[in-house]
Amino acid sequence: MATPHIDLLANPIGDSGWVAERKSELDASGALVLPGFFTPQAIADVVKASAPHEPNAFYAGSTHNVYLTPPNPDLPDDHTFNRQVVSSKGLIADDEIPADSPLREVYDDADFRAFLCAVLGIGEIHSYADDLSSINVHFAADGMELGWHFDNSSFAVTMLLQAPEGGGRFEYVADVRDAAAGVQAFDEVGRILDGEVPVQELHFEPGALVLFRGRNSMHRVTPTEGDVTRLLVVFAYNDEPGVALSDSALQTFYGRTA
Repeated sequence: MATPHIDLLANPIGDSGWVAERKSELDASGALVLPGFFTPQAIADVVKASAPHEPNAFYAGSTHNVYLTPPNPDLPDDHTFNRQVVSSKGLIADDEIPADSPLREVYDDADFRAFLCAVLGIGEIHSYADDLSSINVHFAADGMELGWHFDNSSFAVTMLLQAPEGGGRFEYVADVRDAAAGVQAFDEVGRILDGEVPVQELHFEPGALVLFRGRNSMHRVTPTEGDVTRLLVVFAYNDEPGVALSDSALQTFYGRTA
């Protein structure tokens, strides 16, 4: 029986027919939004528990290229590969999520994991092996944003907890590159950075579960506007066991290694 924090009437994750339809939707578009996945009470409980951590969250403001790699000194600074965008956010890490949080109960729930495996078309799903990466709550106050980028992972699982007054829009351009084939699509990426390519937007309200394949689809979150902080939880999984972020990556993302 799945955790009571999931609205199983709206999202019958144990119904194979419903799950198959959701898999087809994700396969077709690379994105899946499931409104009302979390119950309103669960959302309220998580926001109440998370909001006090905002002043003490780890805040990082940085520039990066869209490929999330170091610059290539053999290329000009204005080459698409070396062009820098801005990302800024605060977060609390997995070891700061209470043991009795609805977030942890959902993340660890066997039925939820089986649902993710079925929709994503993978055989297994595993937590991160380090203490910080599995569940993160992101805070984006006024002016904070995530710049254009591709994900390193093949899928992302997120849920909006609190919407801002304005901004905070999830924008993307599907199938820009083919990472597996080494096709980085510099010309198209440059046109997106220059605002010359129409973008799509994912619309979702607090409580919606979002699955997104961002390895080849370029995406960003526009700056938050107003006094209400955008709150988002990231459920981070791997399709292989024993995966952990390096100490340098942990230091970059969390300001600590444990």
